Amino acid sequence: MTCAQTQALIQGQHAAVLSTGPNTYDRYVRQLGNECDAPAVPMARYVPASDGQCRVYRCEEASPMVPN
Repeated sequence: MTCAQTQALIQGQHAAVLSTGPNTYDRYVRQLGNECDAPAVPMARYVPASDGQCRVYRCEEASPMVPN
C-alpha cells in the first residue's frame, strides 16, 4: 500500500490496525479525533509503505513536561 492509501484508510475509518512485522500489529488513528482514550494522545510514528516511510499516528501517553 502507498503512503497516501495508508493515510486515506486511517482517515476514512478513523483508526486502522496495520501489520508492523511478522505476527505483530498496531492500531493507528487520525491526528485530530477522539480515537485515543485519556490520557493517551495521537503521537506521530512512521511505518513502511510501498513508496517509502509514511507518517501516521498512534495513541500513546504523552511524556510529562519536566521543568528545568
